[in-house]
Parts: sequence; C-alpha cells; structure tokens
Amino acid sequence: MIALTITWLALPLFVGFVIYLLPRVDRYLALGVSFVSLGYALQLLVGQSSLTLELLDSFGVTLIADPLSGFFILTNALVTAAVVLYCWNTGKSAFFYAQASILHGSVNATFICADFISLYVALEVIGIAAFLLIAYPRSDRSIWVALRYLFVSNTAMLFYLVGAVLVYQANHSFAFSGLGNAPIEALALIFVGLLTKGGIFVSGLWLPLTHSEAESPVSALLSGVVVKAGVFPLVRCASIVEEVAPILSPFAVGTAFLGVIYAIFEQDSKRTLALSTISQLGFVLAAPAAAGFYALSHGLAKSALFLMAGTLPSRNFKELQTQPIDTKLWIAIVIASLSISGFPLLSGFGAKALTLNSVMPWQAIALNIASVGTAIVFAKFIFLPHGNVKAVKPGIWPAIVLLLTGTIAASGVYLEAYTVAKIAKALAIVGLGWLAYFVLFRRSAIELPRTIEKFEHLIGVMSLILILLFWMRLA
Repeated sequence: MIALTITWLALPLFVGFVIYLLPRVDRYLALGVSFVSLGYALQLLVGQSSLTLELLDSFGVTLIADPLSGFFILTNALVTAAVVLYCWNTGKSAFFYAQASILHGSVNATFICADFISLYVALEVIGIAAFLLIAYPRSDRSIWVALRYLFVSNTAMLFYLVGAVLVYQANHSFAFSGLGNAPIEALALIFVGLLTKGGIFVSGLWLPLTHSEAESPVSALLSGVVVKAGVFPLVRCASIVEEVAPILSPFAVGTAFLGVIYAIFEQDSKRTLALSTISQLGFVLAAPAAAGFYALSHGLAKSALFLMAGTLPSRNFKELQTQPIDTKLWIAIVIASLSISGFPLLSGFGAKALTLNSVMPWQAIALNIASVGTAIVFAKFIFLPHGNVKAVKPGIWPAIVLLLTGTIAASGVYLEAYTVAKIAKALAIVGLGWLAYFVLFRRSAIELPRTIEKFEHLIGVMSLILILLFWMRLA
C-alpha cells in the first residue's frame, strides 16, 4: 500500500513532464493518469482502507490516505477525466494536457497531506498550474485574470506560511495536530490563507471573475476540484483538533448565504455557477463527517454545468430565456441542476441529507434556508426554453455522460436518506425555491455591487478576516 501510494502520488507529475516529450499521446497520458486516481480512490472507499505514512518524523511530515481522502480523490479523478474527454478533439496543445496532469497530481497531494509544510508545497504547485491553465488562451483578458488569481493566491500563501512557521516553533513539528498547541496568531494566519484558497466567505470573492472568465474546461477544473484543495485541509484539521470546528461553523453558514444571495441576482450564467460554488463550499465545510460525499456530489454536477455552459448560445439569462436550446442538452442541465438542488434519486439529495444530519440544529435551520436559495438559483437553468434546434457538438457528450452517470450512481452512497420525511422535505424545499423564482426573481433586474471583488479590496478583506479569526480564537 505504501509503494502504491507513493507511485500514485508521483505519477501525474512525472506524466506531466513526459507529455512534452511525447506530444502525440498527450490526451491518452492525461486520461490514463485520471483513471489511475480513480482506481486508487475506489480502493480507499470500497475497501475502507487507511494509511498513515510518516515521511520525516522529526518534522511531522505525514500523509494520511483514508475514505475521507477517497471521496475527494474520486472527485478529482472523474472531473479531470471528463475535462480531458471534453477537450479531446478541440486541438488543445501538449502544454494544456501537461498542466492539467500536474494540476491533477498536486490536487491529489493536498487530499492526503496531514502537515502544513507539504500542504504548502502542494498548494503552491496548484497555484502555478492553475495560473497557466487560466492564461492558456493568451488573450489580454485571460492573462490579467490569471495574474489576478496568482497575486491573490500568493498573498494568501504568505499569510499561511507565517502561520505554519509559528506552528513549528511551538511544537517542533508541522503536523496538523500541532494546531491545538500553537499560538492564536498561527491559527488565524493559516486559516485566512486556506479560506482564501478555498473560496470561503468574503475572502473568496476572487472566485466569480476567475471561474467565469476562464475557458469552460478550466472553469470545470477550478470549481469542481481546485477550490476543494483549500477546503479539505480545514475539514481535516476540524476532525483532528476539536477547537477548530466551532470556529469554522460561522464561516460555513456565512459562505452558504453569501454565495447564494449573489447567485440569485446574477444574470450571467457562468458567474451564477461560480457564485453557487461559493455557497456550496459552505455546505462542504459545515459538516466534516459529510464533507467528502458533498464534495463529490457538487464536483460532478458543477463541472458538468460549466462544460455545458460553454455550449449555450449566450451567457445572459435574459437572452437565454428567448433562445431555445437543444432538448438533449437541456435534459443534461436539468439533471445536474436538480442534483445540486438536492432532488431525490441524485447524489445531491443524499449529500444534503447527510450534511444536515451532521450539524447542530441552528446550522441545520440556516442551511435549509440556504437550500431554498439554491433551488431558486438553479431554477434559472431548469426552466430555460428548449426544442428541436441545432444540436451541440457530439464531442461534449462523453464528458457529460461520465459526470452525470457518476452523479446518479453516487445517489446510493447514503441510502438512509430515502425516508418519506426526508424526501418530502427535499421536494418542499425545491418546490418553494421554484415558486419564489417565478413569483419574485424571474423578472428581477436587481444587480448587486461587485466593488468588493476588485483586487485591492480582496487583499484588504484578508486582513479583516485575519482580525476576525484572531478574535474568535481568543474568545
């Protein structure tokens, strides 16, 4: 198991460089890497395997591969495979597939890290690979968006690194467990870095512009798996250090509301999906016990929606409401949208039920209200007009079928959710959201300000969140 884990961890990074030497098989190598991760994840989940590997005892550098990791790794494998299939006949260069493989490997690394220094290395590699993928079109706009992402990411990582050093100073170890004995400043600095990287709360408002302006396959990677590289360490820390969970709970609920409120009033389809990602990350963070399943459910459906959003005739909902789309594409959009809305027989239903069963009563009430908002958001996609119009390019369907098949298959992970009471509650939430959409929001022309998304404000918000975290830990 140890040799298998090390091989699996290093393979995507090795393949990423080999692709440059063998550009004619770039797509096959990138797809193969994702299938290897798929097999590794299934071994962790089906066999309930768990591995703890101490690489440097004196520094606390540790890897933990367990079922929690398995859910996140499975998400990464399926989303990466879908993106490669989506790009199969689009003429992407070897550079694109190389960076996708390196990104895949570095994201995998974050899902088994249990110490702050190896996590830092993995997050920095993610930042570089994501920057290169965002800038891939080489237009002025894509380069600026990529640089903006890199600047915000590096600033967050500077906060994080100082916090990691303080943890080591207090414990002579970088292990996550040392966070409980570390000074208040260490927790605040590390968390502000991870909250920013994960797109959590106000410090995560770099996300809408970045995810909406990137190419659709890159947006699918960013929203499907990359932001979860910042959320996973928070979830892992909450499961190891008991003082962490009460600090994260308000951020989880606040994030769920912030993202969904902005998404309800947004008229751009890709920005709506990106803002919804912020909200859904709040659900992932709310319940560490259910985080893996929720991350899988969200990653599959949201990646599919981003890939399909790239084929729509317009990004503006006002225009989309007057332009019918291909019926097969509409059906696929509906399935993915219903899953995120928590509709029965899809993975989102079980993920929401498990999450709400794992949180405190006040959180459950708040998240149920946020779920109504989610139903309002995705009603905008579900009730788009459709008909016999020009079909989309057939090349997208292997990717969409893979993701939606995963969404349907994963509905069996938590069968305990299928009780009359839970099904009725889910249908009531979705129905209430749809009613609110038609009565209040369908013709709404309100636009919320985007001032806080500006680069200089994002950096300032990090400092404010740092002060808030310091105060919460002190209290």
